[in-house]
Amino acid sequence: MAKQPMLKFVDVKRDMPVKRDAGIRNQDFDEIYAEFAAAKAKEQASRCSQCGVPYCQTHCPLHNNIPDWLLMTAQGRLKEAYELSQATNTFPEICGRICPQDRLCEGNCVIENSGHETVTIGAVEKYITDTAWDNGWVTPNLPKAERTDSVGIIGAGPGGLAAADVLRRAGVQVTVYDRYDRAGGLLTYGIPSFKLEKPVVMRRVEQLEQAGVQFVMNCNVGEDISFQAITGQHDAVLIATGVYKSRDLQAPGVGAAGVVQALDYLTTSNRVSFGDEVPDYESGALNAAGKRVVVIGGGDTAMDCVRTAIRQGASSVKCLYRRDRANMPGSQREVQNAEEEGVEFVWQTAPNGFVGDPVEAVMVQKMRLGAPDATGRQSPEVIEGADYNEPADLTIMALGFSPEDLPTLWDEGTLEVTNWGTIKAHYKTHATEIDGVYAVGDIVRGASLVVWAIHDGREAATSMLDYLNSVADVAAE
Repeated sequence: MAKQPMLKFVDVKRDMPVKRDAGIRNQDFDEIYAEFAAAKAKEQASRCSQCGVPYCQTHCPLHNNIPDWLLMTAQGRLKEAYELSQATNTFPEICGRICPQDRLCEGNCVIENSGHETVTIGAVEKYITDTAWDNGWVTPNLPKAERTDSVGIIGAGPGGLAAADVLRRAGVQVTVYDRYDRAGGLLTYGIPSFKLEKPVVMRRVEQLEQAGVQFVMNCNVGEDISFQAITGQHDAVLIATGVYKSRDLQAPGVGAAGVVQALDYLTTSNRVSFGDEVPDYESGALNAAGKRVVVIGGGDTAMDCVRTAIRQGASSVKCLYRRDRANMPGSQREVQNAEEEGVEFVWQTAPNGFVGDPVEAVMVQKMRLGAPDATGRQSPEVIEGADYNEPADLTIMALGFSPEDLPTLWDEGTLEVTNWGTIKAHYKTHATEIDGVYAVGDIVRGASLVVWAIHDGREAATSMLDYLNSVADVAAE
């Protein structure tokens, strides 16, 4: 008998278009959806084998106690499940939505590896925490006692916010500085709303504010305030700026109108979702509506761009990537989602320039995979004489991100960086060579996953508490 596929737990309310009968009220739909979500969460959690070697947990950067909170969910002990999930994760509902579970916990599920559909861990994690919010179980993490120690955090992304949470729970006075007008970093302005609803991020920021974290927004370190002023005001400092410098392409026509960077495009779309007035969106400069869109790149940012363009009403969306599907760095789940939504992938192609200003086409080179490079990946090679022009009204370059030159921008020559421009920090304590200064997330790792930034922020906060305690002990002697 052929194996019957297991029905996966997906969030139909958020991820799938649902046609509602005119006679069904929204309240009725919400009630039906809630019953469906509860039933599917319990069903999926019940499928966990409670194996002796929980690979799901070991392959989670936060080492979340996944088997136990799945068991609690299956038993209907949702409040306990939430408390256990948030004990190791500052933002479980965010990770449940955006983590590439197919490469982490779910991809290493024993049930998945035995030939059956994986337990949908991410969807259950999201359900647990959304239920906790709905029932008022999520409260500000107020410290039991206040401390006089002060920590400054540069960057309000996931790494900085995770550290702020741990430090504030311990009673430390925390101030977060960020260049944007809203906290969250790429959670707010980089990841599209259809993957991560913005109220989900904002309520976590509000929770931190209620717990006593101070936010200084629209503050560009090196311009509005010096790095030296921040280190002078605080007993310890955490650098969690992320990497925001877009990698560029050196090719004819790269400066033409209609050739834009992925982060500019995604930030504009997210600002519009907040209700902001964005002139570049209204003018069409950063709006895909009715346009032939070409996205260059193969990572998760490229997938965010193509799926955003579809939702904005692009007439066509194509993604150019220089390797094949098997060698694509982005999530295969995201690629599948994009294909189902109408995105066309043009494998083993690379841009060689742009035609027109405003852009009319991308000059494309066809590629083939040659000998492996130093990492073992096959290096793409140009197929001579196979060039062609791909029509485009809007070209989005999603070629990745590099760190900004912080020592120069901050006039701090003692801040050591690697050959790649990332900050040098201890792999475990996250301490830099400057006493009392720590660094976490993408500014140390290079562009990476949100869950790794959360991991680093929590781990660095523990190290910073040890540092603050040691300084206090010395002062007391």
